[in-house]
Amino acid sequence: MTTLLSALCGDDDIDALLADDAQVRAMLAFETALAEASAACGWIEAGAAAAIGDAIAGFVPDWPALQTGMARDGVVVPALIGQLRTRLAEPHAAALHKGATSQDVIDTALMLQLAKVFDIYEGRLTDLLDALDRLAANHGDAALMAHTRMQVALPTRWGAKLMSWSEPLARHLRALAALRPSLLVVQLGGPVGDRGSFEGHGDTIAADMARRLDLGMATPWQTQRDPIMALGALLTQISGSLGKIGADVALLAQNEVAALRLEGGGGSSAMKHKSNPVKAELLVALARYNAGLSGTLAQAQVHEYERSGAAWTLEWLVLPPMLKATGASLRLALALFEQLRID
Repeated sequence: MTTLLSALCGDDDIDALLADDAQVRAMLAFETALAEASAACGWIEAGAAAAIGDAIAGFVPDWPALQTGMARDGVVVPALIGQLRTRLAEPHAAALHKGATSQDVIDTALMLQLAKVFDIYEGRLTDLLDALDRLAANHGDAALMAHTRMQVALPTRWGAKLMSWSEPLARHLRALAALRPSLLVVQLGGPVGDRGSFEGHGDTIAADMARRLDLGMATPWQTQRDPIMALGALLTQISGSLGKIGADVALLAQNEVAALRLEGGGGSSAMKHKSNPVKAELLVALARYNAGLSGTLAQAQVHEYERSGAAWTLEWLVLPPMLKATGASLRLALALFEQLRID
């Protein structure tokens, strides 16, 4: 996204949580937890875990080398582990990443990032619901002409309109909380997803890692992407519900309807009298954008055998823009409600 477009419909907070440095920090948290959990069950020496922790604590990535490794290997983990191993003396270097595979690192790192994204979503949804409650308290009894199929219908009250906006958002807030236990879980399967590489310690290590990382425990889910698809569907629902609000606001703010007005609307280069409902329009655009991406994300559920490089890469291409678009929709909706005036 360009700088100008990001100013219009981006989200700096979500961008920061999904940025390269945030992902690498989450990957390093995985490696620290793996070493500590492996030492706790006696699979590696405590001294090796301590050495790995020290190496990670002072680690500064060589970003150009990581880019080269990503282009060569299709994943960044081999290059990242290679850089970390140069900071470890034998025999401790062999204990780093022991039993794990790249997907364990990347999927668990994503869950750590998503946990923070969910915190932002939940906070913004709560603020939106509070704003709607205030509008309902102040204007719920005010008259409003209803429209069906774009035609004048019968008189109603603003309370009914506001309820039609708030109830879906309340459901989405509950759905986010309900999705956490099934989605935000540790990934630890080893090379073929059966934990065989952990020599009988896999379940114990995974449970300990989940505790250390504040994630849920799960069996390996390398090719089981239905929780990711459920997340994509929820993102589409959140942005879609906000898009409906945006469409309503843009129509109700039309000069011919004038059921509400927006303070501080967008200006025109040619018509000085215009106050364009920019934020409302953006909510509609982002809802349609996410709806389109959701169909592409669904195709990332189809994995071949025990791991698919194609499906996995497709997920990387599509999920972050959906997360950012949803964050931007929530941000813009909050700003829109600050502009909204019901006379």
